Amino acid sequence: MPSAVVPEAVRSLSVAMREDSRSEHDAAEHSSFMSELLNGRVNEQGYVDYLLRLRAVYRTLEDTVRARRHDPVVAAFYDPALERSATIAADLDHWAPGSAREVDSPAARAYCTRIADADWGGALVAHHYTRYLGDLSGGQAIGRILDRAFALGGAGLSFYEFPMRAKPYKDGYRARLDALDLDLDDAARVVDEVKVAFALNQALFDELTANLPAYRR
Repeated sequence: MPSAVVPEAVRSLSVAMREDSRSEHDAAEHSSFMSELLNGRVNEQGYVDYLLRLRAVYRTLEDTVRARRHDPVVAAFYDPALERSATIAADLDHWAPGSAREVDSPAARAYCTRIADADWGGALVAHHYTRYLGDLSGGQAIGRILDRAFALGGAGLSFYEFPMRAKPYKDGYRARLDALDLDLDDAARVVDEVKVAFALNQALFDELTANLPAYRR
């Protein structure tokens, strides 16, 4: 017997965000670049180019969230302990000491513009959720795989290190999402922006995939 469709009024926001963006999430997660990286077939320059794009995105996200932290929706999720800009800078010092810290990336620019132009707290939270809960979930596995693939002994992987226990933090984060006083239309707007965020991540990976011949390890 097919399962019944759960009405939107019954589903929590966190469930809707996860379930309704699954196809976009899977597409980004299974990009050719990420698959090659996790199989140890991307060289150091490929990983540096990935970090440089992340640096641009996280700087914009963190600056924008900090500037909007008094918005009641954003305030529920603002947490400096999550911020990744400093950890990315530390990792770049390991992987590419003394190199330039800017990257010519149309995909990163588009991603940053979308975040900076968010004119509603719920849209900004959608990007916050997509990045940080991903870092606290699959990102942890990525860090372990990179450590093995490059025999790093834990060096150059600050990006994946958080000062909190992942599962309790994620549970609390989802509880705060579900406690937001959003009507169905605004909840749908948040879900739609999560889909956009995953698509922007996919565009970053597509850009890196185009350079895979130069990144072969």
